[in-house]
Amino acid sequence: MFDGYDSCSEDTSSSSSSDESEEEVAPLPSSLPIIKNNGQVYTYPDGKSGMATCEMCGMVGVRDAFYSKTKRFCSVSCSRSYSSNSKKASILARLQVAGKPPTKKAKVLQKQPLVAKLAAYAQYQATLQNQAKTKAAAVPVEGFSWGNYINSNSFTAAPVTCFKHAPMGTCWGDIAEGVRVEVPNTDCSLPTKVFWIAGIVKLAGYNALLRYEGFENDSSLDFWCNVCGSDIHPVGWCATSGKPLVPPRTIQHKYTNWKAFLVKRLTGAKTLPPDFSQKVSESMQYPFKTSMRVEVVDKTHLCRTRVAVVESVIGGRLRLVYEESEDKTDDFWCHMYSPLIHHIGWSRSIGHRFKRSDITKKQDGHFDAPSHLFMKVKEVDAAGEWFKEGMKLEAIDPLNLSAICVATIRKVLADGYLMIGIDGSEAADGSDWFCYHATSPSIFPVGFCEINMIELTPPRGYAKLPFKWFDYLRETDSIAAPVKLFNKEVPNHGFHVGMKLEAVDLMEPRLVCVATVTRIIHRLLRIHFDGWEDEYDQWVDCESPDLYPVGWCQLTGYQLQPPAPQSSRDSQSSSSKQKKKAKSQQYKGHKKMTSLQLKEELLDGEEYSFLQGASDQESNGSASYYIKQEP
Repeated sequence: MFDGYDSCSEDTSSSSSSDESEEEVAPLPSSLPIIKNNGQVYTYPDGKSGMATCEMCGMVGVRDAFYSKTKRFCSVSCSRSYSSNSKKASILARLQVAGKPPTKKAKVLQKQPLVAKLAAYAQYQATLQNQAKTKAAAVPVEGFSWGNYINSNSFTAAPVTCFKHAPMGTCWGDIAEGVRVEVPNTDCSLPTKVFWIAGIVKLAGYNALLRYEGFENDSSLDFWCNVCGSDIHPVGWCATSGKPLVPPRTIQHKYTNWKAFLVKRLTGAKTLPPDFSQKVSESMQYPFKTSMRVEVVDKTHLCRTRVAVVESVIGGRLRLVYEESEDKTDDFWCHMYSPLIHHIGWSRSIGHRFKRSDITKKQDGHFDAPSHLFMKVKEVDAAGEWFKEGMKLEAIDPLNLSAICVATIRKVLADGYLMIGIDGSEAADGSDWFCYHATSPSIFPVGFCEINMIELTPPRGYAKLPFKWFDYLRETDSIAAPVKLFNKEVPNHGFHVGMKLEAVDLMEPRLVCVATVTRIIHRLLRIHFDGWEDEYDQWVDCESPDLYPVGWCQLTGYQLQPPAPQSSRDSQSSSSKQKKKAKSQQYKGHKKMTSLQLKEELLDGEEYSFLQGASDQESNGSASYYIKQEP
């Protein structure tokens, strides 16, 4: 089989180097570094090149992976099959399909000089390429493509390192533009699957825009590929796996000495770590299993939890079916690190309301999930000054995640948990109270919205507008929760305004949608769902397990919701109020651990002045101190 590599002797190669299309290649130094692989450099002090060409099949690979003392063959099979036939016989063997007699075309080419053979083969490949293009044009492309969406709008995507809970989020390493990989060569009509080396031109989450080596500034065959996919490998993988490296047919005759070209191009280049695929596989192993029992928020009554059973696990997201659902349609979706799920017995241990199941004993095969699998909250010291019932604060409304509202602490539970109600819209029996931990990213001290120029939603029916906290505290004879009780940490999250990502619609948590970061307030992100009205935006913590890198759905097999088309937007605009009201009947919850950088405690009965704070911060430094007592 012809594999596109130079098949002549060194003399023949040098004689053909005068071809105008071939790049001049300098002689190789005696001790040559070939590929930087996760910091490791392959060198050969014996003066031999770090790459070798198989004398039987012509495959190029890392020299150490070759066979025989002289490293002449890529595999044992090639070593045993080698014979001292002439170079013409070698070319003929490459042109014919393995196990079949030479074709008529191969016999004709055998009688021609090498240059004529290459030209004839190029014409043959061009014919096949045109036929493939004709067939491809007849096949309509359907579905959403992140690559086309990003390219056509020059978008940027949040890097994988922003998502510590996602696969490879903590071990992404130095994967960046310029990294070389081995990928299938789709610009080839050979009957077997072959590979070629490509470089990363652009990164968008897990997705990389790749360009085959040899195309230089030509982007005509650039393509998007998921870096964590099964068809992308470190340079050197083909040599160790016995896979052929074949240059794309579009540039197959651009160089006559592909071995020298690759050595020059790959010297000093970086590639994926050799254990990259293993790390991907390990990062996609999830401890939660089907049939595990957990306690989860009751989506119809915010104030209590219920027992549910893990029905399925996709990418760390759990489909939970409430235990009393006979037809398994009463379900709830959340991530395994969500603060909405807990081990069996959690509600009783902290004093949280719990709906007892009518099922008196566990169903066959169901078992309690171990407590160590659940996300641990930050320990707090409630022995000294602590939150008290009746204290006022600001909180994200779990029934309308685009709004931060005036709220009240209704009950203090154990282990730092608080029951909170939204002022002006609480049920008389407290059935719509919701549970946030004291370190939750969804609660804020009084004055947070004003200093950060966020619209604060006043109590329903409150007539004295514009809303002023000082007046409201006086009218309700209330005090604000002390600022020092709120978490002050702001992580170096790496998000910037305009970045694209995949985000859960927490009002319909089974949906993962194309989304954009539109505001950043310290660690708080405003998430906009592309193609939808702004009123569907949601405030989310930067460490929320409901945010994912671009390409997460493709990697895990989860369905991605594309941006809404114009027709949907028009109908959505006319019925948004009704849909929003219907959505608000079910609780979808809050996010992971929080912190805001605040300074001084707000005391009852004193006037306050709000110092100008930084809003829409794209930097990840400390937040402004924004509350100060008047003397």
